[in-house]
Amino acid sequence: MTQILQARSGNITEEMRKVSEIEGISPEKIRDRVASGRIVILKNAIRNLKRYTALGEGLSTKVNVNIGASTDHYNVEEELRKVEIANRYGADSIMDLTDGGDIDSLRRMVIERAEMPVGTVPIYQVYYEMVTKRKYVIDFTPDDLFRVIRRQLSDGVDFITVHTGVTLDLSKKLMERKRVAGVVSRGGTIMAAWSLHNQQENPLYSEFDYLLEIAREYDVTLSLGDALRPGGIADAHDEFQVAELVNNARLARRAKEKGVQVMIEGPGHMPLDQIEMDIRLEKELSGGVPYYVLGILPTDVAAGYDHIAGAIGGAIASAHGADMLCYLTPAEHLSLPTPEQVKEGLIAFKIAAHVGDIVKLGERARERDREMSLARSSLNWLKMFSLTFDQERAKQIYTQYKERPLGSCTMCGDLCVYLVLPRVTEKLEKGKSL
Repeated sequence: MTQILQARSGNITEEMRKVSEIEGISPEKIRDRVASGRIVILKNAIRNLKRYTALGEGLSTKVNVNIGASTDHYNVEEELRKVEIANRYGADSIMDLTDGGDIDSLRRMVIERAEMPVGTVPIYQVYYEMVTKRKYVIDFTPDDLFRVIRRQLSDGVDFITVHTGVTLDLSKKLMERKRVAGVVSRGGTIMAAWSLHNQQENPLYSEFDYLLEIAREYDVTLSLGDALRPGGIADAHDEFQVAELVNNARLARRAKEKGVQVMIEGPGHMPLDQIEMDIRLEKELSGGVPYYVLGILPTDVAAGYDHIAGAIGGAIASAHGADMLCYLTPAEHLSLPTPEQVKEGLIAFKIAAHVGDIVKLGERARERDREMSLARSSLNWLKMFSLTFDQERAKQIYTQYKERPLGSCTMCGDLCVYLVLPRVTEKLEKGKSL
């Protein structure tokens, strides 16, 4: 039985108990929200995890890290170093987006080394396998697609992105009414091109019930991809994005009925003032299905700093109910990221998720900030370092002009606010005692 079906039977699974301990919410609440589809637990039934990740109502905002080699750059050691960084700095999930080289081998190594859930986008492998067979890349059959999905799930993949909402009708309309930034989803582009080339309905949409059968067998979470997400803020909430969201919301409700865990992806590039509305729309249409947001990028002109721009949008999304943020790195739109850029993106989005949780979860999220304030007011540097998202960097900056963590920092020196006033109050106290 899947997590949903177990929950509907009144059972509290071991996975639900672990999530309860991590989140500080009763097992009964976790069970009831899993039963209704408002919480998903990212775990393949055949995989053992060191760290559990759940998304949804009342839970902390999670951060996903994308890794993976490409057709232009395939380096196993670099990708495994990225896994180590994700483990070390607290990523809640990893998506292996490898689309070139030995995809199966690298995926299996990632699954073996990752402490947390691992996700994939199976259509990338379908595409690459067509290329290696010297076939026209959109000549794959629905059976080719479902075979790759089953192969990846049998390896232990915990969740998969499937572009279910881009229909043949929407693909045709895309050719008639141009967007400013076009279609920026790789998987979405492949599925739209396949439908137009073959003049057939997207098999992920037309054979959704078969997809549910496979997902139910492994109790994985389906992440309904945003193939038509806006790739520029000018396209935000156009007819294509909204139509796909309506399709995915309808499919998500069907998945829940069938006992399959599901979440919805969105929304790409979007001005700040539209983010809250977008999240409310997804929740209303889907009945509270977890929302996995990519970015959100509130500007198109931050190349080289998209991790900062995305963290701004991500914090607002988190505050208004987004359940997981897909990080961006400084290399977004420019290059495959290096391990160091993966770290920069992860830290930026961990901060964004926490900033949002301070609003979304209130006191449950604020305790860490209170501890930091107390540590600062007492100049307890070791405690301060322990509460940061990157202890090594904090220590490095503190000691760049000073060797030991004692007294004030070199910004204020002797004028440190936590030294000046105490000196005066100490003298006043001594005077009173005399």
